[in-house]
Amino acid sequence: MTDKFKLYTWSVSLYSGKARAYLIKQHIDFDDISPADPHYDSHIRPAIGRWIIPVMQTPDNEIVQDGTDIIDWFESRNTARLPAYPDTPRHLITALIMEMFGGEGLLRPAMHYRWNFDADNLEFILQQFGLFALPQVAPEERRDMALHAAGRMRKAALAFGVTEESAPQIETAYEETMAEFNAHFASHPYLLGGAPTIGDYGLFAALYAHLGRDPHPLRMMQERAQMLLRWTERMRNPTSDMVEFLGHDEKLLADDTIPDTLKVLLRRVASDYLPEIEAMIAMSNEWLADNAPQKNEIVGGESLGRGIGTCEFNWRDQKLRAVVMPYRIFMLQRIQDAYDGLGADGQKAVDALLAETGLAAIVTTRATRRVERQNHREVWV
Repeated sequence: MTDKFKLYTWSVSLYSGKARAYLIKQHIDFDDISPADPHYDSHIRPAIGRWIIPVMQTPDNEIVQDGTDIIDWFESRNTARLPAYPDTPRHLITALIMEMFGGEGLLRPAMHYRWNFDADNLEFILQQFGLFALPQVAPEERRDMALHAAGRMRKAALAFGVTEESAPQIETAYEETMAEFNAHFASHPYLLGGAPTIGDYGLFAALYAHLGRDPHPLRMMQERAQMLLRWTERMRNPTSDMVEFLGHDEKLLADDTIPDTLKVLLRRVASDYLPEIEAMIAMSNEWLADNAPQKNEIVGGESLGRGIGTCEFNWRDQKLRAVVMPYRIFMLQRIQDAYDGLGADGQKAVDALLAETGLAAIVTTRATRRVERQNHREVWV
């Protein structure tokens, strides 16, 4: 048995930030450890079957991989100081939508602003990747190895639709989105009031590691979206950190209220991410009909891949092509399962909100097969 929880992460890692912020906010005693630690290669990697972060090892030596699974490990045990899942219908569905948008829908700007601004970013990124991945290696050797890894990540950006042609619109869309987040956090400490929810943790993934930490997008946030920047600071603070919201307590908004500034952000999800969701599901359903994977078959096969192909969709008056990763079906199911679990009155309230914000299709656009997570991998069920 270990003394405390161990979280294998990098500060530069998008998905690691989601889990780390949750542990910080719940006042959970944990060590942040690089996967360069020998224990990762000797014990963690063999147990999960691949190199991936974040991974948590509990005091009882249980291993949990994936930011959502780490959060749900605590939530299922009712140990959360501030539960991540609201208990009212509109709050719950909104939080889950924003979780998916943060982890998946903001990947285009996250990848673009990390890898396409070398004059501002490259030296910082190479130093950081080398430092976390190879702390035992001399700094000059780390840089060369990190430069090689950076080449692979640039290619990954292309898979999410980040191209020379799409770059101007990615920048326009992100600048608009950043302003909308800034307006919301000027009035509310977190998405739904005085406490973070699963939506905040999901958003923090992209809005910190890439967009709120790398030099170029960080400077943009500092200059144009100071209240969004404050939220990123708040999400890393074990206290409520609401000094500019005098008298505000750690409670969600009363009466299942969705403020107008948050409705604006939901409309942003509808305009800038829902078309990709619909194309992803259509392509996945065609792929499932053609391939008929066995029950509990690992998504992507034993090659450790997570994609099954690409889909094309209309985005801001242009055609984009992006990888289809069934992990996103898993994330979409979380929204749809929560909706299905509501009573008639709850669904009626959510239906009205989704219709008002252009997101009605997010609960009806469904894959013909479920994706679940078993033994640290996505599988078809």
